[in-house]
Amino acid sequence: MDLSPDESLGFQVRRCHRAFDRLLNGYLGPQGLSSGFWYFLRALWQENGATQKRLSQLNNVTEPTTVTTLNAMARSGLVRRERDAADGRKLNVFLTPRAEALRDELMPVAYRINEIAGAGVSPEDLATTLRVLRRMSENLTREAAAVAAQETS
Repeated sequence: MDLSPDESLGFQVRRCHRAFDRLLNGYLGPQGLSSGFWYFLRALWQENGATQKRLSQLNNVTEPTTVTTLNAMARSGLVRRERDAADGRKLNVFLTPRAEALRDELMPVAYRINEIAGAGVSPEDLATTLRVLRRMSENLTREAAAVAAQETS
C-alpha cells in the first residue's frame, strides 16, 4: 500500500506549517525573534501569567521544550518567571513591557501571513479548513493519549 505525499494529510499539513514558519521567521528575524518565541508570546498575550505547564499545553510541546524556550526568552528580556503564590512548586510566566509592546507590532504580521496563505481561497473553504484542522488535532491528541496509556500499562 502506498500513500503519496500529495495524498498524505500529515505530509501536507507539515509542508504548510513549514511554509508558514519560514515566512514568519522572515518577518521576525529583523526583530531578533524566532518563530519558537512567537508561539509563546502569542499564548502569553492571551494568558499572561500562565504556568509553564499551561504554556506547554497551549503550544502542544513538551515541558522541557517550554523550559528551553522560556530560558531563551528570559535572556532576551521578553519574559520573567515568578513562583505561584498559591502553589510554590509552580512557576508563572509574565511578559515584560518589551514583549507586551511587541503585540501591536507583530499581530498585523500574523494577519498578513494568514491573508497570504488564504489568497484565492473562499471564506467558506477557510472556515471549513479551520474546523477540519481542529477536529484532526483533537483526533490525533486523543489517539496519542490512548497509545501513551497502553505503553504505561
